[in-house]
Amino acid sequence: MSSSATEKPKPYARRQARRTLVQAVYQWQMTDADTHTLANDFDESGSLKKADRSFFDELLEHVTQRSDDLDAAFVELLDRELKSLDQVELAILRLGTCELVHRLDVPYRVVIDEYIELAKIFGAEDSHKYVNGVLDKLARSVRQAEFGGERV
Repeated sequence: MSSSATEKPKPYARRQARRTLVQAVYQWQMTDADTHTLANDFDESGSLKKADRSFFDELLEHVTQRSDDLDAAFVELLDRELKSLDQVELAILRLGTCELVHRLDVPYRVVIDEYIELAKIFGAEDSHKYVNGVLDKLARSVRQAEFGGERV
């Protein structure tokens, strides 16, 4: 875990990072651009000015380097083939999965809520419902301790 995981996160800065991450991962999926170029492009555009930059860099690197592992974590929860997913939904699911699996410092409810909101902004009309369903099922599987007495 990076040092950003031990520092007290600033919710607005994390939200900005996630918003920009959805755009960066989408762009990577469409163009296969390298992460350094993507990060520089978003930095130069001012998108990262108020964002948690270390959080952004960590997740962008992880998603682009380990997308196959992330996809494998949620593919069984889909009601369609992975290749049939909208590219925005795919970017959001990869990012949400990355946080659920690798950023245990972020409560699962925060992860799910943040990516639902991003699906409402960037996704198709009802994609937020789909994202919610997949990430909720994944959270129940990989974050069982957080569910306490709830049946998972």
